[in-house]
Amino acid sequence: MDFLTHAHIEAFQAIRNRLNDVDRDRVDAASVEALDPARAAAHHWNFELPAHAADAALGSDATDDMRRALIATWALEMPERVAAENLPVEVTELYPWWLDRLSEFLIASEGGYDRDHWAKDVRLVLVLSVPGARSQILDLSSRVGPREVLRSALDGHGWGAVLAYLKAQGWRRIWLQNHTESRHTQDFNEAGWDRTWMTSAAICRTRPELAGTMGASWFYDPQLETISPRLNYLRLNPLKGGAFMIHQGPGEIHSQRSGATSPTRRGLIESGAYTPHSWLLAWPRSTLIPWAGQQAAELNRQAAA
Repeated sequence: MDFLTHAHIEAFQAIRNRLNDVDRDRVDAASVEALDPARAAAHHWNFELPAHAADAALGSDATDDMRRALIATWALEMPERVAAENLPVEVTELYPWWLDRLSEFLIASEGGYDRDHWAKDVRLVLVLSVPGARSQILDLSSRVGPREVLRSALDGHGWGAVLAYLKAQGWRRIWLQNHTESRHTQDFNEAGWDRTWMTSAAICRTRPELAGTMGASWFYDPQLETISPRLNYLRLNPLKGGAFMIHQGPGEIHSQRSGATSPTRRGLIESGAYTPHSWLLAWPRSTLIPWAGQQAAELNRQAAA
């Protein structure tokens, strides 16, 4: 793997060199101690648990500069980890761009390390999550539990999702899971999300143990059909391709996230006219892979025209 350039290496070494010898030694020790706990935690529904393992290894008095140095240390080791995962080219071709952004972020950062950014960066450099496009990452091992699937149906949101879940053997198999990276919104558009789904399909082709791919967010909420119709593609494109949806419900975090990027939605939330709900959108491999093949053929046709 040659995606780790000389510029990346210099940047990551510079971040490590900001520390004194004692703190750098602590980071080096933590980079080994945290590996197994972080990998074990990656299978849990809590996205942040691998970062918690890193925090525990660093110690309660660790500084955010030490956290940045730990990310840099693990980033320097990424080529071997990526090679071990045998990832498709749809993923590996994205790594140079993502490491450009990571090295720039770490070099420019001062003061606090945002907890969401820290959690995502730990997962990225340990290859627990991989690039899906330029605005999305994909967890390699997530679960969709039967309880929430059944609860959604019992709450009146339809039994079709239960049948699709059973057909996919979704309770016994692992899923990919997408997350949006708020620092990079270049691909938060229809083409970028199509690329994320196609990258997911490429990973599924190489990993028969995967049930498919999924995500959970307020932006899959059917209410957006009238409130933010420009976002309809997020829900409708996967559904047209064979995905199914599970209702998860409202929550303060969903209201915060929905209102954060739209004054219109924020005003509706504050007035009580709109309460965002989170929905889990799951796309089984049996329909995802054929859809991606059709998309690739159409893109090739357009390129040749």
